[in-house]
Amino acid sequence: MATLIHTLADHSDDVNCCAFSPSLLATCSLDKTVRIYSLSDFTELSYSPLKGHTYAVHCCCFSPLGHLLASCSTDGTTMVWDTHDGQVLAVLGQPSGSPVRVCRFSPESTYLVSGAADGSVVLWNVQSLKLYRSGSVKDGSLVACAFSPNGNCFVTGSSWGDITIWDDTMRCLYNEKAHDLGVTCCDISSQPISDGEHGSRYFQMASCGQDNKVKIWLILFADSLGVELRYKCTLSGHSAPVLACAFSYDGQMLVSGSVDKCVIIYETNTGNILHTLSQHTRYVTTCVFAPCTALLATGSMDKTVNIWQFDSKQPCAGNTVEKESEVAVQNWSEDDVSAWLCAQGLTDLVGLFKRNNIDGKELLHLTKESLTNELKIESLGLRSKILQKIEELRMKMVSVSVAIPDEFLCPITRELMKEPVIAADGYSYEKEAMENWISNKRRSSPMTNLPLHSLMLTPNRTLKMAISRWLETQQKYGETT
Repeated sequence: MATLIHTLADHSDDVNCCAFSPSLLATCSLDKTVRIYSLSDFTELSYSPLKGHTYAVHCCCFSPLGHLLASCSTDGTTMVWDTHDGQVLAVLGQPSGSPVRVCRFSPESTYLVSGAADGSVVLWNVQSLKLYRSGSVKDGSLVACAFSPNGNCFVTGSSWGDITIWDDTMRCLYNEKAHDLGVTCCDISSQPISDGEHGSRYFQMASCGQDNKVKIWLILFADSLGVELRYKCTLSGHSAPVLACAFSYDGQMLVSGSVDKCVIIYETNTGNILHTLSQHTRYVTTCVFAPCTALLATGSMDKTVNIWQFDSKQPCAGNTVEKESEVAVQNWSEDDVSAWLCAQGLTDLVGLFKRNNIDGKELLHLTKESLTNELKIESLGLRSKILQKIEELRMKMVSVSVAIPDEFLCPITRELMKEPVIAADGYSYEKEAMENWISNKRRSSPMTNLPLHSLMLTPNRTLKMAISRWLETQQKYGETT
């Protein structure tokens, strides 16, 4: 179920683009402004709107951790803003002076790409905020861009209909005519898929265009062989040009917005339509999923941005990492670890873990010492929280891989106990579960339904030690299999 939970109507002209960070939403418009909202209650931040562009703002995007925001405009510039206070950090002029149509940060925040109406594309060094490389497409305006998950390559789409793949030195690796009447948008899923026949891992790319179509492609980024691009399928549903498309963080859903005023959400694997949203009254120009929450933003020429929320049963960002029973944690990729961090409220650590190549196996071996000495995490509270979350993950791994002895399970929650306590009925329960039972004015035993003559809870240290020994045995067994 997709539910409309909020509508933003602060722009005075067409909304051109929306972008999420882990905690913020940015929108930009033909009215020359960029507006920033908090995801906690969708209130506009005190320094918003951002005013600096002298003409329409076409695109905006956050850096991966959300500390920076880039916006680009018909005025021929890409502006970089500090999201903490809204201050301008740089005004990057397109060398040709052409209107800039699209901008994107690389996954590691190493580069910022800007693409312009004259076909020019520029890679900016984010650290120095200086021009690093530049190039151009053969024909048409450059209107779409997406980075590969490792940041080594990026894809551009042009109004001429071409999809071009570049490496980080601006060398053209691949070019193909994708949409006869012009590309309008493209996106690359951050989650890889496996090719069972060859054992290769591909990334899915979506493109959309003036031909009313959404196309799915498979991209293999190989260091030695370059790039392989395969057409997978075309998704139907729109009756007019498709202006925007985007994957959910886990890659399970794809959303598109169209001149037909509709937003369509597809299940990526099957191409089935999950939802059709038709609340906008004019062309839908932008649509994007939030990285760490079950939210979707859609913007339109009707000057509004709609915020949609999915129920917990929908496949949405972060839900992949809740399926530890399907993919062993020790086999997680770095992207799986990133998704898990987001789901645990540790989004600010995504960049740090990626820079240190923390995959599932490395995650399970993190200790207080490695967090302090190797990852340089100074906050004791943060280190404790990370270790607690990892311990919970280990316990969940055990619970899905082997049968837990029944005496180790809380009778109320049927989950492995962490802090077992003995109640007056002689049975052991998880402390928090039993405290909640009592706080709800229940005075009877959860097991016998007889009255409890006392509400005192006594720690069961013997049982806690037995559970700890059993967990250690299971973890040692898991490391050898």
